[in-house]
Amino acid sequence: MTRKQRRMTIIGGSLAVLALAAALVLNALRDSIVFFSTPTMVAEKHVGPGKRFRLGGLVQPGSLQRGDNLAVTFEVADGNAKLPVAYKGILPDLFREGQGVVAEGALDANGVFKADTVLAKHDETYMPKDVADALKKQGHWKDDYDSKASGGSKPAATTAQGNPQGAVR
Repeated sequence: MTRKQRRMTIIGGSLAVLALAAALVLNALRDSIVFFSTPTMVAEKHVGPGKRFRLGGLVQPGSLQRGDNLAVTFEVADGNAKLPVAYKGILPDLFREGQGVVAEGALDANGVFKADTVLAKHDETYMPKDVADALKKQGHWKDDYDSKASGGSKPAATTAQGNPQGAVR
């Protein structure tokens, strides 16, 4: 083998190993790439207890209950399914019933989502595309959502401490 052939063989082999490593990483992260899962997606995937993920949807009106030591329970729904959420801490100022929310945490053995972070959105008309599409399919979509949402840019989510997500501190 000449030096040029040997070099090309090494470069080709390196590229093949790199492509295989990238494919394995992307395959392992396939379910984690989604920003959040809706209650329907959680039910369909049969997510097991202890697996961390983000849950997104609308806070069910009348489901918010406050307990001792900043304990809060509420239900998150997407129109098809509901999932009970338990959180201990200070909720964002914009957190309200009927509003969109994204919570980070894991399911417990009883099927309750134990959240350690709760995110609320700034604008009452903005909602993630998946939730908007689900509402349209079920007939719960209001035509004024489009006109209000297209009037400005999409607002960022805030954390429980009130800081914009991704903001420089």
